[in-house]
Amino acid sequence: MSTVEAGRKGGSVVRDKYGGEYYRQIGKKGGTALKEKRGSEYYRQIAQKGGQANVSKYGPAHFSEMGKKGGNATKARQDPDFYSRIGKLGGAARRRKKAEAQE
Repeated sequence: MSTVEAGRKGGSVVRDKYGGEYYRQIGKKGGTALKEKRGSEYYRQIAQKGGQANVSKYGPAHFSEMGKKGGNATKARQDPDFYSRIGKLGGAARRRKKAEAQE
């Protein structure tokens, strides 16, 4: 049995014994511990590195295409008034922020 097969078998036994929720809990616990140890700035830095790596790998056009796909999927999923409603919400928030700044 290879190391990979042994690891997979062990992981399956743990999953069957404790369930999928177990992995979510230990993942959350590990993430919280890492945040306490390294701070939230650490996450910002690794996200930035990951984003830069993706731009290098796929190029800017890839992200434009992904944005269009996401917009089209949202358009298909929502009713025709969706963009009108969220536009008004954004405009109202901007007006509130501007009014608060003037006070």
